[in-house]
Amino acid sequence: MSEPKRSAMRVADSDRENVAQLLYEAMGAGRITAGELETRLDAVYAAKTFAEFEPVVADLSPGGALALSHTGDEEQGGRRSFAVMSGTTRRFDGPLPSRHVSRAFWGSVRLDLRRARIAAGSCTIRAVAVMGGVKIVVPEDFALDVRGLGLMGGFGTGRGTGRRRPEPGAPVLRVTGFAWWGSVKVIRRPLEPRRRSFRGRG
Repeated sequence: MSEPKRSAMRVADSDRENVAQLLYEAMGAGRITAGELETRLDAVYAAKTFAEFEPVVADLSPGGALALSHTGDEEQGGRRSFAVMSGTTRRFDGPLPSRHVSRAFWGSVRLDLRRARIAAGSCTIRAVAVMGGVKIVVPEDFALDVRGLGLMGGFGTGRGTGRRRPEPGAPVLRVTGFAWWGSVKVIRRPLEPRRRSFRGRG
């Protein structure tokens, strides 16, 4: 498909999110101001075609909006979790896909990976939280590589109840993405919660 025809194509939500991520990162690096971010985001979420993205990213992306759209194409093969003004919980049993995308917009996503396995040695989760939260619960034997951007929000690991530490060569879970007025948190927890025993009075 030629570039002129592609620029006239309708955009998907994932395309808008890819452009929005570029804007968040640009503000975090000091390339645009918070006011510019808000103005450009309004244009991004109102856009209907790739051509409407071009003036928003012309001074930020060498390849323009069409180059950014390839990221969205690559995600088509991965599994996804979405929450828009709602909450969702997903529990994974068995092998994880090599890539997973989780997005929360004015809502929350909880991923429970305690019964999951990383078959290929590593798994990458791209987590995006906008005025919402993504919480990822992992088993104690996963090695973690958490690298994301928090803008007026938090992105990182939280305190869990797990006490074990992964062994050398353990499967690696990589978490990337960003949080804007929201949070992305990765927490270690044992497979089963501990139960407290109570002695009856009598």
